[in-house]
Amino acid sequence: MAPDIRALGYLRIETADLPAWRTYVLDLLGMTVAEGSTDTCLNVRIDDRVHRFQFVSGDRDRLLAAGFEVAGAKALGEVAAALEAAGHPVEPGDAATLADRRVQGLIHVEDPSGNPLEIYWGQAQDHSPLAAPYGNRFVTGTPAGEGLGLGHVVLPAPDTEATLDFYENVLGFQLRDSMRLPPAAVPTGRPGQDVHRMHFLSPNRRHHSLGLYPGALPPGIVHFMVELETLDDVGHCLDRMDRAGIPIASTLGRHSNDRMVSFYAQAPGGFQVEYGWDGLLVDPATWTTKEITADSFWGHRWNG
Repeated sequence: MAPDIRALGYLRIETADLPAWRTYVLDLLGMTVAEGSTDTCLNVRIDDRVHRFQFVSGDRDRLLAAGFEVAGAKALGEVAAALEAAGHPVEPGDAATLADRRVQGLIHVEDPSGNPLEIYWGQAQDHSPLAAPYGNRFVTGTPAGEGLGLGHVVLPAPDTEATLDFYENVLGFQLRDSMRLPPAAVPTGRPGQDVHRMHFLSPNRRHHSLGLYPGALPPGIVHFMVELETLDDVGHCLDRMDRAGIPIASTLGRHSNDRMVSFYAQAPGGFQVEYGWDGLLVDPATWTTKEITADSFWGHRWNG
């Protein structure tokens, strides 16, 4: 039986410019400061979890961890056993790590491309009202209480085949679809590789919680996506980005695979943020993996 991973729960990002991220996520993305924030660490809420993002002051810009959630202690033990059996050593989180992440159990592991993961259970909730600055609301679950996670993250995976196998056959993610990329789109791909494919996977009904880009990228992250409840939320953020002079990496468009209407903006860390609406929910029991041949139905014109 495959490990029962439920969702992408949080992201931890090191930044050389914490004030820039503070302005970006609070004033532009419409997120909220969470408890535990300090001069060197910004914790960010988008729902009833105590935090979904941690931005930690450091010497450079990079992904510190993508956190994936499991149901409880038993599930975490099963994941740890599956990882060890497949030759991926795990390290238990110490008391300081558990306190910082506000979780009850956690393990550290790297995927075959070296991406740092934290798999955890029992994250604390914040039951106070979420005072989003523009009245915007983020989609992290369904009205019935089904958890979908914070959105999705796209990670660099130059060792694509081994990394895809890791998420599919060790962690139990479902491959939803793939897209063949031209060589020019993967300048940091593995030498001699003729075919480059980007893969989209998820452990839940969100079309994808994880994307694998078949090349290297210095920050260790290509982009993360957050989903909003209304199209107006997306449009208002696009206006805020424009007024602030933030470069728009890709214009508004609708993706062909997850049907998301979104735009991409440059972020302070040298990667991008996707801000979207109306993402597709699938039935894993009936889903058939496909190859998409176009990124979008319309829009999403990439600038540079």
